[in-house]
Amino acid sequence: MAATIPSSPATARKQFGADIRRRRDDRDLTAADVAVPLGCSVSKVTRIETGQRSATAEDFNILMEIFEVPDQERSHLEALFKRGRKRTSMWWDSYADVLSSRYVEFIRYEHEAVSVFDYQIVYVPSLLQTEDYARAVTAVGFAALGPDQIDSLVEVKMRRQHRIHEDEPLRFRGVITQAALEFHVGGPAVQASQLGHLRTMMSLPNVDLRVIPFSKGEEGTLTGAFSTFTNEGPDAPEAAFAEHVTGSVFVDDALGLRRLHRLSNYLAEAALSVDESLELIEQTERKLASE
Repeated sequence: MAATIPSSPATARKQFGADIRRRRDDRDLTAADVAVPLGCSVSKVTRIETGQRSATAEDFNILMEIFEVPDQERSHLEALFKRGRKRTSMWWDSYADVLSSRYVEFIRYEHEAVSVFDYQIVYVPSLLQTEDYARAVTAVGFAALGPDQIDSLVEVKMRRQHRIHEDEPLRFRGVITQAALEFHVGGPAVQASQLGHLRTMMSLPNVDLRVIPFSKGEEGTLTGAFSTFTNEGPDAPEAAFAEHVTGSVFVDDALGLRRLHRLSNYLAEAALSVDESLELIEQTERKLASE
């Protein structure tokens, strides 16, 4: 079955670049070796391989010759190359006035991903938030923004959640700590509604959410929040975003991704089972209702 071509030009560029990098590595060539026949700088080769810039039509033909790409594989690479050069409007473009470049990059990866792992310590993951909960979090996190901008950011978060409910839905795997259940975000009523929504979302076959209880102590606090995105195909890029006090840090190097994958598995093992997590959520919801 032929590999699908992503709708996002940015993702297509990254997939094209990842394929070129793999072929270069297979031949033990350096970026400088490829730059010579292309007649360009090493920096340009690197930027093509990382998807930061598009190759020209001439670049494409030379690259196919350098790596002696068979016709069938060339056809797929040409489709990626052409999609990567398109200026296709995406739904998030209409929110350009409130989205940072890093947030746009995050949304692009989420849009094209097949599965996501999300670890949060004090908040419910964005893809599982109710609108009221999302508004409370956003209003605090972006207090300097006006009401209209806050509304736009909440709309973006709600639009992102469509991926969970598509015909071929995003597979969501997440771990949160008990603190995310206990904080009264937006007040007790909003938090209780959010916990009820969590239980509903956990009934979906593509959603796997687990909770690390307070009793696990340091096992639930050994790292900050992060998200990883996985795509289909051997050359599809994987990426991660780790939250930092000054914003998120983008991770796409092999070593960093391996470490985060191991960490995500460790956190999932430290957490309660899905059934036990549901029971803890229900207990917390009942406690809120009695207050």
